[in-house]
Amino acid sequence: MYANGIFANGLNRDVCSAAIGTGHRNSMTQGTIRLKVNGGIHDVEAAPDTALLYVLRNDLALNGPKYGCGLGECGTCTVLIDGVAARACVIPVDGCVGREITTLEGLGSRDDPDPLQAAFIREAAAQCGYCLNGMIMTAKALLGRNPHPSETEVREALRYNLCRCGAHVEIVRAVMRAAGALAEAGD
Repeated sequence: MYANGIFANGLNRDVCSAAIGTGHRNSMTQGTIRLKVNGGIHDVEAAPDTALLYVLRNDLALNGPKYGCGLGECGTCTVLIDGVAARACVIPVDGCVGREITTLEGLGSRDDPDPLQAAFIREAAAQCGYCLNGMIMTAKALLGRNPHPSETEVREALRYNLCRCGAHVEIVRAVMRAAGALAEAGD
């Protein structure tokens, strides 16, 4: 999965370790784990080493994050943990205790989408849509730390999110549109 501290998907191991924490329980024991997801507190019954993705989808019915590769390589399962893009398929749920988890559903609604979601809609930045969760969540993390990225910085941030349909041009355009909207709004 990684070599020399860098995951195959290019994410730095230290960043991922900071996002997932160290864990608190024996991995064989199921128990109640309290998570803060999309601003709400949720108690779930799970083994501490259960992948965060399974808890989000199966226990909390949050289907924005998708199961893609199960190895943290494709990006379809990306969520924000304390504002950092993280691959939920390889993060143990116990490492998320006390952290703020944001899924695609936590960004905006159908009636009031986040500016980034609105930009993706406006640019028609999807074909099949399977990669969109990862693209949007990774872009959200980028815009959180750099509200005015260059196109090169956007491409670099998204390069480890796989899209088989070839919607990359529209996706990059959507992120640049969102960055422009943020600039017009005064951040």
